[in-house]
Amino acid sequence: MLNTFYVGIDVSKSNNSIFVMDSCGDKVFRKTIANSSLATSSFLNDLCKLDDASSSFFHFGLEATGKYGEHLAMFIRQSDAIDSKRKSVHVLNAKQVKRFKDSYPEIPKTDSIDAFVIADCLRFGRIGQKGTFMDDVFYALKHLTRLRFQYSHDLTREKNRYLNTLFMKFSTMAQLQASSDKLFSDTYGNTAMNLVNDFYSVDEIAYADIETLAEYLQKHSKNHFADPIALSNEIQKAARSSYQLPRTVQDSVNQVLAIQTNMIRLFEKQLKDIDKLIEKQIEVLPQKNILLSIPGIGPVYAAGIISEIGDISRFDNDAALAKYAGLSWNANQSGSFIADNTPG
Repeated sequence: MLNTFYVGIDVSKSNNSIFVMDSCGDKVFRKTIANSSLATSSFLNDLCKLDDASSSFFHFGLEATGKYGEHLAMFIRQSDAIDSKRKSVHVLNAKQVKRFKDSYPEIPKTDSIDAFVIADCLRFGRIGQKGTFMDDVFYALKHLTRLRFQYSHDLTREKNRYLNTLFMKFSTMAQLQASSDKLFSDTYGNTAMNLVNDFYSVDEIAYADIETLAEYLQKHSKNHFADPIALSNEIQKAARSSYQLPRTVQDSVNQVLAIQTNMIRLFEKQLKDIDKLIEKQIEVLPQKNILLSIPGIGPVYAAGIISEIGDISRFDNDAALAKYAGLSWNANQSGSFIADNTPG
C-alpha cells in the first residue's frame, strides 16, 4: 500500500510557503521557497528523499490566487522528479479553503498556517471537482476564452462611453438611434461613425449641400441606402434640432469621439482575431462536436464551455456537472420544513 503525503502550498508573487504532512496529519517538514522553477525543482528533489518516497503518493494543493500559482501548478504536474502516476495537483477554491480554515478555533493568519490548512484540506479529501487541475489543452483554451470575455465587456463599455459623447455632439441623432426611428440601422457602423467624425459640427451637417451629403452617405455605405436624399433630409432635420456646442467644447468632443471610435474598432478587430485563434484551437477537441450540434452554440461558445469544464469524464454524473456549473442548489430542510429558497 502506498504511503501518502499531502503538500499544501501558500502562493505569493515572490515566495511559496510549504507544509508537508503525512496521512495521520503529522508535520513532515515546513519551509519557504522562492516562487521560481529552480527553487521548486529543488523542493521536489527534497520530497523524493523522504523515507519511502519511492513508494508514496503525493497530493499537491494550492489556492487559486490570481496568476501567481499557475506556473507552479503546471511545473509540478509536468516535472519528472515524481512520476505522474504518483502525484495529483489540485488548485483549490480560496473560499473553500477559508471555510475549512474556519473550523479551526482561533487559528492565526500566516502563510505557514495557510499552507497547513491547504494540506489538511487535501488530507480530508474535500476538494470537489473544481480542485482538479485540468489538462494543458483546456487550460490553454481558457486563456483565450477569458480574454475574449474581457474584451467583449471592454467593447460594451467603450460603446456606452461613445453614446454619451455622441449625445454631446449630435444630441438628436443619439436620441433617434435609441428609438424605433433610427437614422442608421447600426449606430457603430462605418457610415454612422464616419458621419459623426468627419463633420466638424452639427451646423456643418445641417447646412451641407443635400446632394453632397447624399453622395457622402452612398460612398461610405457602398450604395447601401435606397433613398439617400430622403435620409440626408432626415439627418439634416436632426442636426438642426440638436444642441450646438461652443467651439472650445466642440474641439474636445471631436477629439474624444475620434479616440473612442478607434478604441471600438480596435476591440472589434481583436475579437475577430481571438475568434480565429479559438476556432483553430478547438478544432482538435472531439468534445466540440456534441456542443456544436446544439442550435445557437457556435465555436466560440463551445470553446468557452469546454475550457471551463475540461474533460467531462472527471464528473461522476450529470448532477455533479450541474452542481459544478452552479445549476443545482443545496437543500434547505429541517424536519418537515422545506424552504423554497435554497443557498447556491
